[in-house]
Amino acid sequence: MSKSIKEQVMELGRQARIASRALMGLSTDDKNNILISMADVLERHTELIQEVNAVDVAEAKKNGLSDALVDRLVLNDQRMTAMIQGLRDIAKLPDPVGRVLKSWEKANGLKLEKTAVPIGVIGMIYESRPNVTADAAALCLKASNAIILRGGSEALRSNQAIAEALQEGGRLAGLPEHSLQLVPMRDREAVRELITMDEFVDVLIPRGGEGLIRAIAENATVPVLKHYKGVCHVYVDAEADPGMALAIVENAKCQRPGVCNAAETLLVDASIAAEWLPKMAKVLLSHGVELRGDERALSIEPKMKPATEEDWYTEYLDLILSVRVVDGIEEAVEHINTYGSGHSDAMVSQNRERQDYFGRMVDSAAVYINTSTRFTDGAEFGMGAEIGISTDRLHARGPVALEELTTYKYVVRGDGQIKE
Repeated sequence: MSKSIKEQVMELGRQARIASRALMGLSTDDKNNILISMADVLERHTELIQEVNAVDVAEAKKNGLSDALVDRLVLNDQRMTAMIQGLRDIAKLPDPVGRVLKSWEKANGLKLEKTAVPIGVIGMIYESRPNVTADAAALCLKASNAIILRGGSEALRSNQAIAEALQEGGRLAGLPEHSLQLVPMRDREAVRELITMDEFVDVLIPRGGEGLIRAIAENATVPVLKHYKGVCHVYVDAEADPGMALAIVENAKCQRPGVCNAAETLLVDASIAAEWLPKMAKVLLSHGVELRGDERALSIEPKMKPATEEDWYTEYLDLILSVRVVDGIEEAVEHINTYGSGHSDAMVSQNRERQDYFGRMVDSAAVYINTSTRFTDGAEFGMGAEIGISTDRLHARGPVALEELTTYKYVVRGDGQIKE
């Protein structure tokens, strides 16, 4: 008799929990050798993976997926090379497990160490991009976590081919069995089971559109590391360097508009708006950016469209930018904390007192002074690869890299002390 979907997913969970215990015993060299072996096998399987991927891409086109979604599916030579190199790069990163985060000694002679340890079992739920299968697996395994992967149904064949190559490479180098598993069915019931499997899964990391992340966060009983969207701002202060402000806003909006750390709203101090904003508008319009302004912005630059209340909350992921003229830094900060998503927000100013105020008062995972929001990224922060960006306040905030895939425990050493 065939097992139900619930039984199959529960079995993945049980196996992952057992594997997570075994992973705790691996040395840094063990894990690095496993990652290198995975990269080698992935490289050998490149042609097979691309053949399987071509079937997914053809089916996606047949089913009417947008060109953007189809593009995310494609595993061309460049993406395969980057995925393979990513595994080798992660192998070179410092091991996050075993770090002594803090140590101290009590008057009674007890010696305490706060030590970094694996989280345990991580569930990764993601859409479209099959390269996430390798990226997420490598990061979780480097941090000695077992991982259960559930990719989008449109990429199931590609994800299976990648996972099988990684599993083969892992076996050759001594990876504990079931450390890396892929949910093998398209049925959404599998996701419902995975996100409520508290006894086996320690944390969920969803990666995809706002709809996916909200659905998981609202229905999961397992803790979720998440960011819903990136409504990122750039505030141009009264004492901003005009040329620097032009370059930063242009980069934050236009360099890659479809990503979560691209700017969606521009705030301009009223004292410089009449002179500076038309120059900025000219630059942005030359890139094909649609500008949506408040009443004061419209009175300065008539080529803008009127902004609605909804615009201030919107993550466009496109060449669209909301523009508001504000009366000083307090109003700018109030706007950001009201409408922003807590992702990445920037200020351009030469005034140190206002810089400090902005850095202290803006409630976001990453706050930028005189630079672009586009730097919110694990690699750009010097963390190496990342598994996503978190706008949560607990456990991890900002890029979720190797250190964020660990937790900690206390090791207490004594010499016979007892509590009196």
